[in-house]
Amino acid sequence: MSLEAQLRPFLLQLSDRSENTRLAYQRDLEAFIDYLKSHQTGSWQDVGISEIRSYIASRHRKGLSGRSLQRTLSSLRRFFRFLIDEGLVQANPAEVIKAPKSTRKLPKVLNTDEANTLLAIGANDPLACRDLAMMELMYSSGLRVSELAALNLNDLDLASSQVHVTGKGNKQRIVPVGSKAIAAIRKWLDLRQDFLRGENPAIFLNRNGKRISVRSIQQRFHHWGIKQNLEGTLNPHMLRHSFASHLLESSGDLRAIQELLGHSDISTTQVYTHLDFQHLAQVYDQAHPRAHKKKKIT
Repeated sequence: MSLEAQLRPFLLQLSDRSENTRLAYQRDLEAFIDYLKSHQTGSWQDVGISEIRSYIASRHRKGLSGRSLQRTLSSLRRFFRFLIDEGLVQANPAEVIKAPKSTRKLPKVLNTDEANTLLAIGANDPLACRDLAMMELMYSSGLRVSELAALNLNDLDLASSQVHVTGKGNKQRIVPVGSKAIAAIRKWLDLRQDFLRGENPAIFLNRNGKRISVRSIQQRFHHWGIKQNLEGTLNPHMLRHSFASHLLESSGDLRAIQELLGHSDISTTQVYTHLDFQHLAQVYDQAHPRAHKKKKIT
């Protein structure tokens, strides 16, 4: 019996899954069957742990992410459970295989010059004043965009230079606010009354006097990134990442940054140590006399 013989019956019994899911199973299994054929394996009974481990390793070498490999293993595990139910194999060799971990993508950040360029927008109209206040506050205090949108007037204590933030899981924290952010917020609050349409506790309002949405904040930040000629797409989270990265460069206090960001686990904050190392490596390459290869004399 060919390797493909059980593929169609397996896919037919996936009636509880969406069409996209069934197609994903089919692609994963067809790719595995091609691999087995190229290695002269002609029967499912001959497929063991070593064959699956070698296959996953070969896919990893070709650049597949840990997430994609995990999905492939999920497909293989379910298929072998089907083969066991059909009495065609006795064990599920995919159960004990783990996918390699994905390399964690480092967040994109602005350098200090780019941050200064972004925040030099010349807030000459009410919307620009509002946007500057939002950007200054995010960069000053490392807020998530959802936290920024949810802020109410009573969350601000400008006299004490603090903001009360409700984060993920309703976790509360108090974060300091810098002087430039305070100045921008005060200027916006003087104009905010003109946007009001009845009672609204939100600090940041849209044109219609309603609480500004996360999507609107994203659009406004994207607008200012283009207007200020910054490379790439500016999104609100880049200011949060920049806040953490720049603070770590100056202080080196990872625990304090964890508290300011509202991370429950220090491992989440540790991603910024990689960014800090990248920055230090660049400084080293540019400044250390032994870092450069000598140019060949021709």
